[in-house]
Amino acid sequence: MFDPAPGETGDLPVFDEVADQLVEQGVSQSPSELHGCLAGLLAGGADPSPEAGLAGVGSALGFDPHGELADGLQRFYVSTAQLLTDEALRFHPLLPDDDSDLGERTVAIADWCRGFLSGFAQARVSSRSTDAAVATDSAEALKDFAAIAQAGVGDDSDDEAEQAYADLVEYLRFAAMNIILDSLQQAAEARPASPPAGSTVH
Repeated sequence: MFDPAPGETGDLPVFDEVADQLVEQGVSQSPSELHGCLAGLLAGGADPSPEAGLAGVGSALGFDPHGELADGLQRFYVSTAQLLTDEALRFHPLLPDDDSDLGERTVAIADWCRGFLSGFAQARVSSRSTDAAVATDSAEALKDFAAIAQAGVGDDSDDEAEQAYADLVEYLRFAAMNIILDSLQQAAEARPASPPAGSTVH
């Protein structure tokens, strides 16, 4: 379960296999919403440990992962953390295959954004940082995610719609990576400076 699929999407599992496992476990959320939530937790400053990811996604999405599902989610969380900060920029949202109906893929994008926002909010609640400032670029991206989460299927021609979809996926990729970089930078700036080597504290 949640085993990575080879290819340009790096360490992402196969969408349909994750969907089947979630149905078997009685989880109503889609694979895209689940992955968005994991990414949002990390972007919101959650601990990257597997246990933190498991607790966070359960709280954010309102279910109690256990057994094989819990094990798979923890591995998925760790791989998502690695990809979000990957210098090769291999991070991709988990979405249906490009051969799937465009309407299905568009709904999945909305699911992913909704999950991201849920995870981001949960991370800030857990760290008691709901009042902390969000970097300007990140705040704008989060507003965009909220708008996309409410979006429906448009009436564009097939070619135009496919191009719009591809552009949106690319935007989500880079926006998510930028949000987590902003979060990491803010966390680093908030840490107290270490005393110079050899200094003595009186």
